Amino acid sequence: MPYLHFIFGLAVVAVLALLASKDRKNIKLRYIIQLLVIEMSVAYFLLNSSAGTGIVTEFAEGFNGLMAFAAEGTNFVFGGLINEGGFDFFLQVLMPIVFISALIGILQHIKVLPIVISAIGYLLSKINGMGKLESFNAISALMVGQSENFITYKAILGKMSERRMYTLAATAMSTVSMSIVGSYMQLIAPKYVVAALFLNMFSTFIILSIINPYDHEAEENFDDMVAEAEGERVTFFEMLGEYILTGFKVAVIVAAMLIGFISLIAMINKGFTVALGISFQDLIGYVFYPVAWLMGIPASEALQAGSIMATKLVSNEFVAMMALQEQLDTLSAHTIGTISIFLVSFANFSSIGIIAGAVKGVNEEKGNLVARFGLRLLYGSTLVSILSAMIANIMMA
Repeated sequence: MPYLHFIFGLAVVAVLALLASKDRKNIKLRYIIQLLVIEMSVAYFLLNSSAGTGIVTEFAEGFNGLMAFAAEGTNFVFGGLINEGGFDFFLQVLMPIVFISALIGILQHIKVLPIVISAIGYLLSKINGMGKLESFNAISALMVGQSENFITYKAILGKMSERRMYTLAATAMSTVSMSIVGSYMQLIAPKYVVAALFLNMFSTFIILSIINPYDHEAEENFDDMVAEAEGERVTFFEMLGEYILTGFKVAVIVAAMLIGFISLIAMINKGFTVALGISFQDLIGYVFYPVAWLMGIPASEALQAGSIMATKLVSNEFVAMMALQEQLDTLSAHTIGTISIFLVSFANFSSIGIIAGAVKGVNEEKGNLVARFGLRLLYGSTLVSILSAMIANIMMA
């Protein structure tokens, strides 16, 4: 029965993606099936096999070590402000982003990161049916970050077609930056964070292959992209300062958005409760109820799950992760895992502005273009999250 439910879910996701497809004639079914098989194998390996869970554990422990180093700097600056035995979200979850961002900058500067990104991107291009640039971008967005990634394409952004711009922007919205992964691990189980990183990448290729198919070889050749886009090389300490400040800006921006969104949601919940006898989050939970059920979450828990999922869409993943934490005692382990996978992405309304603003900072014309297809971006990226969670759910069964 769970497998029939899974097949039905895949069919619904495929139909929803086809409804938004720009060119159904160019959809390459072979690559979609190939990617789906690979993604399911990766999900099983990471979530069920002893070798996979061992890799996930090592990965999580590595990030825990980095978070401990980050805590040294945070405690030096903010020593005495952290409550003993308590949990301070800004200091313990957001401030480590500064340290991780600095590490990413160092790896970028010494050319380790570009080599890794290029190598993995090249391998991915052989299995996903997409071009080298699209595959390169998927890894670059994961390593460098949602906004910073577009700086890489500064010299060539103006030459990109609308379809290629959609692919680049959709990839940035569907994945998450490595600089923020450690923060997620403070809120949800690390194994789900690690699994989501890989699953979202393959789900993105699948959904984009349906929604936005095009002949990648017919596009302008960007094989020399990295060399052309590097531009003027800055000194090590200039780079380090820029990445540290970027990390701090990200942390402060996330903090500001959390304050705004949580406050607004609390006010709206109160208004809806007084007027209708039901909170706003419970109400939108009904909207996402069928989506949660489609992902394999039991009907008895689908309303709670739908509320958390909708919270992520209208605010951001951090708000939703905290909402999940508050309900851990009332949800099954299987449901918690499925929701956790769904939450690990930047697919929400605020990301439309973030990505459009990032592109606009590099090329105003392309930034305006991204803003115009913002809702279509969110639609596709939400399907990516649903597909990843659905696959994780069946592999955890």
